[in-house]
Amino acid sequence: MSSSLSEKIFRTILGAFGVFIVLLMFSVAIFLTVGAWPVIRHGLSDFVQTQTWNPVNGQFGALAVLFGTLVSSSIAIAIAAPLGVGAAIFLKELAPARVASVFSFLIEMLAAVPSVIFGLWGFFVLAPAIRDHVAPIFYPLGEYVPIFRGPSYGVGILTAGVVLALMILPTMAAIVREIFSAVPQHQREAALGLGSTRWEAVRVAVLAPSKPGILSAAVLATARALGETMAVTMVIGNRNAVSLSLFDPGQSMASLIANEYAEASDSRHIAALMAVGLLLLVISLVVNAVARIIAKRSAAKWK
Repeated sequence: MSSSLSEKIFRTILGAFGVFIVLLMFSVAIFLTVGAWPVIRHGLSDFVQTQTWNPVNGQFGALAVLFGTLVSSSIAIAIAAPLGVGAAIFLKELAPARVASVFSFLIEMLAAVPSVIFGLWGFFVLAPAIRDHVAPIFYPLGEYVPIFRGPSYGVGILTAGVVLALMILPTMAAIVREIFSAVPQHQREAALGLGSTRWEAVRVAVLAPSKPGILSAAVLATARALGETMAVTMVIGNRNAVSLSLFDPGQSMASLIANEYAEASDSRHIAALMAVGLLLLVISLVVNAVARIIAKRSAAKWK
């Protein structure tokens, strides 16, 4: 077989793989759109702006689950981003090679833990800790700060956000560590040669040029948090309501689908769940598109 023929076969096979992935993505989008069409035809804006979700009375509104998804994911990235960046700085810039190797392995192992294990830990360990030890600290502030108002039942949006933070932390740390690895070594040496301290060298020579990449990593980690299902279902409380208090139970789009799809028999109920799935897909695609735009701008800046 000639080399040119081998090259053509190789390119054809890889091209087929790429086309398959694109077709799969389109098939999922079409499937959800067709299933959600009764809701879309009735008015998707009304569906998104309505809070009530009562399958018995045929009332379906996605505002509460949309709110729960965005708030829990925001809490997760607010916790995971600084921890991930700090861990990446330690592993890449400060830790000895052997220590960095061991810690990197442990972080990668954390990413391999099944989500149901995080859910069990969150339900039996984290939720009681928040109810008995964390929430009472903030009770006096509840009168002035709405996000700390009301009693804590343990399960709730805050618990879901913390569990999500632990789940996306390995993703955040690993991506940022690779970003730091791409920074030329001579930039660090130049900063140290000018008399900078170790922290100043890291801040000026590593963190400053890595800001777009760190932001991109945060967006990708957020996309991971948006679609998480099992762990969130176990700790968020699964109450369909919009509440400003982080201690109150809530519900995410993924947990709503997981809880109700198996029991949905009415066509309107199924269409509403499909519409929620379509919204989740659109949000995830938008978040990933933003991450790609940031990454491309970052790459163009440093060319």
